[in-house]
Amino acid sequence: MDLDAYRQSAETFTEELMREYYRHHAGLQDSFEIESIYARHADLFTRESVDALRELDGRTTSAHGDRRRRARMLLDFAVEGYVGEATKSIEEALARTEAALTIEVAGERIGFREAPVVQANEADAGRRNEIEAALLTATRERLGPHHRELIERQHACATELGWASYADMCAYLKRIDLRALSTQTAAFADASATTYPRVLEPELRRTLGIGLDDLRRADLPRFFRAGDQDRHFPESRLTDSFTETMRGLGIEVARQRGVTFDIGPRPNKSPRAFCAPVRVPGEVYLVVARVGGWDDFATLFHEGGHTEHAANTDPRLPFEFRCLGDNSISETYAFLMQHLVENPEWLARKLDLDDPSELVAHAKAQRLVYLRRYAGKLAYELELHGPGADGIGWSTLAARYAELLGNALQVEWPTATFLADVDEGFYCACYLRAWALETHLRSHLRERFGPVWFDSSEAGEVLRALWRDGQRLDAEELLEELTGERLDFGVVLADLGLS
Repeated sequence: MDLDAYRQSAETFTEELMREYYRHHAGLQDSFEIESIYARHADLFTRESVDALRELDGRTTSAHGDRRRRARMLLDFAVEGYVGEATKSIEEALARTEAALTIEVAGERIGFREAPVVQANEADAGRRNEIEAALLTATRERLGPHHRELIERQHACATELGWASYADMCAYLKRIDLRALSTQTAAFADASATTYPRVLEPELRRTLGIGLDDLRRADLPRFFRAGDQDRHFPESRLTDSFTETMRGLGIEVARQRGVTFDIGPRPNKSPRAFCAPVRVPGEVYLVVARVGGWDDFATLFHEGGHTEHAANTDPRLPFEFRCLGDNSISETYAFLMQHLVENPEWLARKLDLDDPSELVAHAKAQRLVYLRRYAGKLAYELELHGPGADGIGWSTLAARYAELLGNALQVEWPTATFLADVDEGFYCACYLRAWALETHLRSHLRERFGPVWFDSSEAGEVLRALWRDGQRLDAEELLEELTGERLDFGVVLADLGLS
């Protein structure tokens, strides 16, 4: 195999696919034409290409440093593409159906993708529940068949390639011990089980006027919205607060070539914000469907962390380190920036908020909800994608999903989203590892540069040095190189003041 030619073609494919993803999910086009992209690059994902890269990976297993890293990353890319090739028509059908889908609530038609935004801004609990019921019905009846077919094909691909399960395949390719991580996150969930109601209950009563016993999943978007804090987060300050923060770190966002903030409303824009690094660096899109207030700030700062990482990556790095690797790294930088929007020092300096106690308490409760939810998701996905999962049956898996997520959040959880609420490649593990790594990194920056590290150009240089390295290192390697510590999810418990 000509590795240089393979890398060049792989980078072109990645650019074309990411641009198509951006245009569709930003609501700029209804179509999601990925089959033609795969067809133009079919040689990348043949069984022969996968086998050749698997052989290369085997030859470098005992090697150290970048040679070993690049081989594993290329194999991960090829296998992901092999699965993508097998599922591309399903992905297209799913995207087309979702983009055209509407729900009806009390005689009003609402776009499926727009509905979560409407739900987050709905003060009436009964109407929130009506929106939720319509969303769940549409998910089950219109999207469910696509999701089932997608999961079945992913599992078949893993078996075709010689792995015992999709979970085993992802663990090997991502170099993540998924079961060990699940053990850590389950311990976190156990340790926070008694404090969870005490942290969440006051915030539910203050923001929604209900207790945990009355909380429904339909209420969570409204709770995350934190509408009572809107006065502190004017829309006019949304982008300026981010660019000013970056300026404090010595970074002028306006001078960064190829960075686009796409934060305007659009009917078919995905409610899930994202960063689309089409070319790394050189063409990066930050996409947010605004909900309002604090939620918009937290979302923009999160995606801004991804954007700055991509925009500052060294263009001289090889393709693998610029475009592939452990996504826990980029998620770490996203969480680092997002965390500022609940940081008392940042709130005082950037938004003139003298008493942030209510906001800090709300952010703590929200973060605990997310952490426990993702711990539950990881446990569920290990069952969904584990050995023998195909013989369990959809109804059993749906019930197990509702049980695990319901227990995690102490809320009655629906079964309808048991396949829709799953990201490919165990991305939930990237989020969980990133929460731990971000806690370590934030502590490191505070120790070196003080509580207002975000106004330090020296801290900015530390971050730029990390960003320049792309995703050459995985989460464990980066932390070892930065502080000499071991990645441990237990630090999150201490960071929340729950240990």
